Amino acid sequence: MFTGIVQAVGTIEALAPLEGELRGGVRLTVDSGGLDLSEVALGDSVCVQGACLTVIGIADRKLSFDVSRETLDCTTGLAERGKVNLEASLGLGDKLGGHLVTGHVDGVGEVLAFDPAGESVLLRLRAPSGLAKYVARKGSICVDGVSLTVNRVEGDRFDINLIPHTLAVTTLARLAPGARVNLEVDLIARYVERVLSAAN
Repeated sequence: MFTGIVQAVGTIEALAPLEGELRGGVRLTVDSGGLDLSEVALGDSVCVQGACLTVIGIADRKLSFDVSRETLDCTTGLAERGKVNLEASLGLGDKLGGHLVTGHVDGVGEVLAFDPAGESVLLRLRAPSGLAKYVARKGSICVDGVSLTVNRVEGDRFDINLIPHTLAVTTLARLAPGARVNLEVDLIARYVERVLSAAN
């Protein structure tokens, strides 16, 4: 479990194809940047650009992860070198600064606009089919591993205001129209829908 409060920006430095049962997947080597590794161990979960991955190697501040073909097909940004948002998993009793995030990407959204709005930036996104119903005004959504608040919803499009701090400490400042982002909708919204559908 995560909070969507990015702890560091790391870098995917190498990708190697996997064989055997994980054929079609890749092994990532990620420079952990400023991530606190004091409590990160083999087998732990780390949220990488919004996706929960299992640490299979730690050496010289570099983390290794095996990413299956299924995960690659359901996400964006994990099959290429570049900057990634990182967050270590929560411990029992840790402060929940964002919202409850599982690291299970629900779909890939598209950036429609990335426009200056004073000192902030207006980010407009299109949700993939089937996810828009979970996006609510003033609700939470996770974009590339970042917990954000939805300001406006219209059909499958929604707006988010990115403050300077968020732009400075995450990968979101590099977004532009046409970019693809990992989306995870609010966990509570999913359970509410399930309860209501079961009741009917």
